[in-house]
Amino acid sequence: MESLKAQTIILFCVFALFCLFFLLIGRRMGLSQGRRQERADWEGHKLRDIVKARLKASRAVLGGLVSEQIAPLLPDFPFDPGDCRFVGKPVDFIVFRGMNEKNISEVVFLEVKSGTGKNLNDQEKRLREVIRAGRVRWAEYDIG
Repeated sequence: MESLKAQTIILFCVFALFCLFFLLIGRRMGLSQGRRQERADWEGHKLRDIVKARLKASRAVLGGLVSEQIAPLLPDFPFDPGDCRFVGKPVDFIVFRGMNEKNISEVVFLEVKSGTGKNLNDQEKRLREVIRAGRVRWAEYDIG
């Protein structure tokens, strides 16, 4: 009888240890899964925010490019649209003032700015300084 009690106690202890073991493993797996899910959620939100920021910047750039090209058609544009030639980089337009009347009197390098980015970039600043310093010349190239 005593051996039956001892076996029952041993069996109960083994069962309790198995239950405890599986509870601990389950808890650890749950925490691990929770951390993975939390990381995925965080990265998903972060990625979504990055995509939103890049789309916003892309729209701003595209809006600026469109604005630059249609600037001569705007009512307060200071030059005759027929005198303007779009270049794009490093300056938006070269204006040949008087070209429409077949009497060019001035050549103007025109940079169009729109939105919040009204500062010149380094390349545009260098070009402005070259023009202001008078380091502009005429050249011809004969393919011949």
